Amino acid sequence: QVQLVESGGGLAQPGGSLRLSCAASGRTFSVALGWFRQGRGEDREFVATINQSGGARYYPDAVKGRFAVFRDNAKNMVYLQMDRLRPEDTAVYYCVASDEPHCAVNGCSERLAFKYWGQGTQVTVSS
Repeated sequence: QVQLVESGGGLAQPGGSLRLSCAASGRTFSVALGWFRQGRGEDREFVATINQSGGARYYPDAVKGRFAVFRDNAKNMVYLQMDRLRPEDTAVYYCVASDEPHCAVNGCSERLAFKYWGQGTQVTVSS
């Protein structure tokens, strides 16, 4: 079991930055971590994931070059640095974890592989 608690959401202006944090507890050693988001009336979508060592990161084209995921295994934390924010980034952001071996070792982005989810934190990008 893995428990996840997000923090750091809020309001940002277009072009601004926010950093989300997620504290993980439980069996965190051999898990991939990451972030998904869900806009109003939309499906949950992949934002960023990172494997257990931190050496493999995945991003969709929508955020590549603007967002960065990184983890601190000593502190059991994962972070999402979001720069050059756009109004379409407005969503509830969820911290996620996967203990599937191929995800933990190599990283992955399939939503179904991530069975542990935090409660979510709202990010609003508006002027």
